[in-house]
Amino acid sequence: MTRPVRLLLCAASPLILHAMALAQATSPTVEERARAAAAASRARTADSDALRSNVVTPGLAGQPIATVDGKSSFTPSINCQKTATLLELLVQPGTTGDLGQVRIARDRDFDGTFDSQTLLPVAVSGVCANGVIACDPGTWEGCRAFAWSVDESQNIGLTQSAMTQLAGCYCLNNSCGSNLAWGNMAGVLKDLGGGVVGALTTADPRIGVAQAQVEGPVIRYTGAQTTACATNPTVDQVRYKAGPTLLAGDAEAVSAASSIFQAIKASPAGLGKAEQISACTISREISMSSPDPQAIIARASGGYATTTPTPDRLSFLMGSPGDDSLKGGKCRLFDFRMTIDVHDRDRLKAVRLARYYADDWAQVRVDGELVTSGPTTWTGLGLPPGKCEKGGPFNAAPGLDLTDYMTPGSHEVWLRVAVGDEGEAFAQIDADLDLACRASERVVDLCAGYAGQSQCHLKDETVDGVATFRSGVGTGLSPLPQTRTVGTGTCTTQLTRDFFLRERRYACAIDTGGQTPPDLSRGAYIIDRSTETLLADRARTADGGVAQTTRPFALPGRGSVPACEPICKTRAARVNSDAAPDGVVSALQNSPQGWDIYYHTCIADNVCPAGDSEEIVSACGCLDDFPEAVAMMQTVRLAGADLVCTATAP
Repeated sequence: MTRPVRLLLCAASPLILHAMALAQATSPTVEERARAAAAASRARTADSDALRSNVVTPGLAGQPIATVDGKSSFTPSINCQKTATLLELLVQPGTTGDLGQVRIARDRDFDGTFDSQTLLPVAVSGVCANGVIACDPGTWEGCRAFAWSVDESQNIGLTQSAMTQLAGCYCLNNSCGSNLAWGNMAGVLKDLGGGVVGALTTADPRIGVAQAQVEGPVIRYTGAQTTACATNPTVDQVRYKAGPTLLAGDAEAVSAASSIFQAIKASPAGLGKAEQISACTISREISMSSPDPQAIIARASGGYATTTPTPDRLSFLMGSPGDDSLKGGKCRLFDFRMTIDVHDRDRLKAVRLARYYADDWAQVRVDGELVTSGPTTWTGLGLPPGKCEKGGPFNAAPGLDLTDYMTPGSHEVWLRVAVGDEGEAFAQIDADLDLACRASERVVDLCAGYAGQSQCHLKDETVDGVATFRSGVGTGLSPLPQTRTVGTGTCTTQLTRDFFLRERRYACAIDTGGQTPPDLSRGAYIIDRSTETLLADRARTADGGVAQTTRPFALPGRGSVPACEPICKTRAARVNSDAAPDGVVSALQNSPQGWDIYYHTCIADNVCPAGDSEEIVSACGCLDDFPEAVAMMQTVRLAGADLVCTATAP
């Protein structure tokens, strides 16, 4: 009984091996399978229409969603409530071109049945992005503006407002053209419906709209309650959108109240290491000073007096001014030296030789350099170049500027006098001072030691009372520059700085808890030594050693991709019916005829899917209308600038 079986298996073995080899030869490679999967995914999500029809609409409406390969499907439940028709808007144009009736039906409780009906109390003469305009039928006179609104009972209605509060308005009754509503029904319905949906989702952010469908004079919206399952429209998600900074505080409060979170946080896995918390500050120290004049410039030696003719001026006096106080005989030289110390050059406005006189000759030198002499030129260090006795004194008030000589440090002023018979000598140096209050500041950083340590990280930071870091995570907050008044009494000033005080807490690891940090040397070795064609590696061997290897490396070919997504440009004739507070725009134009420009994604075989009333401007291809877009934006910008009254001459 066993022998026939063995013979059968042996005979079948070549066939099995051949089938296996054939299967291996014909099975797709990994790259081929990846490309096939990518192509299938693109087919279902390549553009917004495909994504909406295959994923968004069925997902929000509770309908089945197929997998990428189309072999299976599932029905998601991502909404609390959903309805096939959330909103339905029906319009009925009248003989005057106005919308005589606009009826809105809504499913408020998402049970699939309309439970709210709204009939607009006015005929619609114009449509805006967020409202409508009602005028005398068939005209653009007696117009009133209304904005879409939703009351506390979630009923849709209109609220009268100024036209300046509306946007994107245009006229559609017979005063602007004939048959505008019927001729542009789809666009009118989308504009009306968009305004209604905008008001509805603003009043209740939980509502999401998946799809809009136009059928004749009706537009229907598929919707769902997507944001939260709470009955209150003011849910946390909406609160966080209005105030993102609340999220960090609420998260910290929830974690602090959670015993599970705190247990994990306190566990060895949560801690991993012992840390020491250290507090420090970075402060801005500011002081005000109104200096003593002697702290700016002072007479250190020589001279005979220092006077203060005005609060901001010092006068240094030198020489022998008494009448005939110097006895010169036939001709004698007298030297008077005075040392001036400059302490604060920045507050020194000017230093001048205000006045000097002598009987008979005089030189004034600063640090040995001659600055002036009299009564005539006398430059040498010997006797004057003329008769010593002049028969009387000379007096000069040159106001000679000596400021450039007064660098920080000590300077010698030398009054050198030649006297014949009897005489006297005098020189006065005036220093004008800046005694204004000044603020001096420095930043004292007591946190630099912690910030420079690799084992320390910033845990908390408060800048001028604003929490910028909390538990090692930035809060996204930063203080505005502050202005503070510093000083006391009459010596005060206001300073504006980015910060005045930073209070920080650093967490520094002091014990790793026996945990060995990961060895990242292998990854660093691979990154540093590998190239686009060569993969280098260094791995540990079984005996504890290290083995270094290299092998060829290549990425699979990426294939070719189109240079762009082919698009086409079309246009359709349009009478300008845009409306503004001053009236319909076409009434102010020489020709109301204009064009609406459209861009379409080309379909198969580079076919442009132009509409019935559209003519092709640019065929399918890689269009680049950026220069045209820039010109249009610049035109709008300059037109807006012309509407602003300024005092600038053209």
